[in-house]
Amino acid sequence: MLMQLTISGISQGAIYALIALSLTVVYRSTTIVNFGHGDFVMAGAFLSYVLVVLLGVAFIPAAMLAVVAMFLLGLAFSRGLIRPIRGGPHIGFALMCISAGYVFRGIARIVWGREVLPMPRVFEIEPIFIGDLIITGDAVFIISITAIMLVVFFGVLALTDIGKMVQAVYQSARGAQLIGINVDRFNDFTWGIGAALGAIGGILIAPISLLHPDLGASFLIKGFAAMTLGGFGSLYGAVLGALILGLSEQYAGAYINSALIDITAYLVIVLVLFLRPHGLFGRKTVVKV
Repeated sequence: MLMQLTISGISQGAIYALIALSLTVVYRSTTIVNFGHGDFVMAGAFLSYVLVVLLGVAFIPAAMLAVVAMFLLGLAFSRGLIRPIRGGPHIGFALMCISAGYVFRGIARIVWGREVLPMPRVFEIEPIFIGDLIITGDAVFIISITAIMLVVFFGVLALTDIGKMVQAVYQSARGAQLIGINVDRFNDFTWGIGAALGAIGGILIAPISLLHPDLGASFLIKGFAAMTLGGFGSLYGAVLGALILGLSEQYAGAYINSALIDITAYLVIVLVLFLRPHGLFGRKTVVKV
């Protein structure tokens, strides 16, 4: 039973990892937490549903189109709505993100109401049996795709000139400007990447979960909890925090009470902020007076 729960926890945590990482990417470059990000995830899931179910596009091309569309949406959101208020109070960013999220949610409700939509199964992978352990095709697909995405993401970050530019902006936006990097354009690109990563999470969620307009709210909390646990601004911490959260949900639900699955993320946020506010891998802030 323990191994079965572990596989389920890793599979769930893999989706949380993409959402937490997409939140962290934006936060690292702009210090903005996108509180509307859950609805970006929902939009990616619904867009894949429209392409597959209503337009008859095969799942893989539909997923690629949805990711590109969400990247462009994130880019446009940054350029059209975030950049013009950059000189204002920081609370304005939070309100803008929340408002945009509710716009996406409202559009989904206008089109589908509160209907719950099933996505056709697309993971045609046979389950793997190892003794009493069953690794479902869903788990194999989700873990594999997430692992590939993380390897590519961190590989680009560590081994390419783009990664060096990213690190430069992360270290000091003003310093990056002095060496010729267009920080505004970089920030727009970061919002696009964040939206695209969130969309991938939504696309992976779609075939294993019923879709509804409020889907994104719970996944925002999961991603935020993973980000808090790993440490704000830590890319690796976001991934590890997400995996720990996924495992914690499964273990707590099985060994303590199934009701804990729904509140584990909230408990993680409360405990981390109380016991270790900078998270597992975040840097403790020292204020000099």
